[in-house]
Amino acid sequence: MPNSFDYAVVRVVPRVDREEFLNAGVLLYCLGRGFLGAAVELDEARLRALAPDVDVGLVRSHLEALPLICAGGAGAGPIGLLPQKERWHWLVAPRSTILQTSPVHSGLCEDPAAALEQLMDRMVRLPPR
Repeated sequence: MPNSFDYAVVRVVPRVDREEFLNAGVLLYCLGRGFLGAAVELDEARLRALAPDVDVGLVRSHLEALPLICAGGAGAGPIGLLPQKERWHWLVAPRSTILQTSPVHSGLCEDPAAALEQLMDRMVRLPPR
């Protein structure tokens, strides 16, 4: 039986004042399956084309924190100790920083991990040439 889920696309916004961004990941929350996950992939060449002076290491470290926060636990800092639903809300809260999320969207799935990969293919990864 399908479960509803919510997702948001993670965007790298190197210069908030320009409002240009690069999709670099997806966050997915499925209450019915107790699933909160993140997948991230940074296309450094595309990011450098958008913002040649960006600190790629800093961006990568912020992106790599997202799956840790989704997994929860002390290794993810104070946010990782929050209940899953609160971590989701913290992750998708609007902010004006180098990492932002899209509006939250909904869908139905049998397997949240598979839905996360499908969203990565559709929203983040470039189609094969």
